[in-house]
Amino acid sequence: MPPLSQQPYFLRALYEWCVDSGLTPYLSVRVDHRTRVPQGYIKEGQIVLNLGPSAVRNLNMDNEWITFSARFGGASHAIEVPVANVLAIYARETGEGMGFASEAGLDVTGKVAEGETAAEAGPSGSDEPPKTPRGRPQLRVVK
Repeated sequence: MPPLSQQPYFLRALYEWCVDSGLTPYLSVRVDHRTRVPQGYIKEGQIVLNLGPSAVRNLNMDNEWITFSARFGGASHAIEVPVANVLAIYARETGEGMGFASEAGLDVTGKVAEGETAAEAGPSGSDEPPKTPRGRPQLRVVK
């Protein structure tokens, strides 16, 4: 039996900490074919979701999925996010929180997601080192 991922436990703990502290929990998510979110709000394959108690209804955070309903542009949407696709959870007001390594295509047990091949799921097992970027480093302000 593979070991359980710690990520869903950290997500629930940080969500509770944000709410208890009077902060707004935000969830940054990598969007793929399993993620059910409004398509018009996806930017560069990611979406940021407000999980504040006044913004969502029927929030359920289990070990494999985060589900809830929320309004986008006045229309109610059912949201479904695989825990393995969560990139970060943080407080909107302070930026405090936690980021998670994204294993593209892997579920919470580390298996390749259904409907994806190992080649689609992540980097190949080649012996070549990753190419280093050339030129001047680029920084940007994140608010």
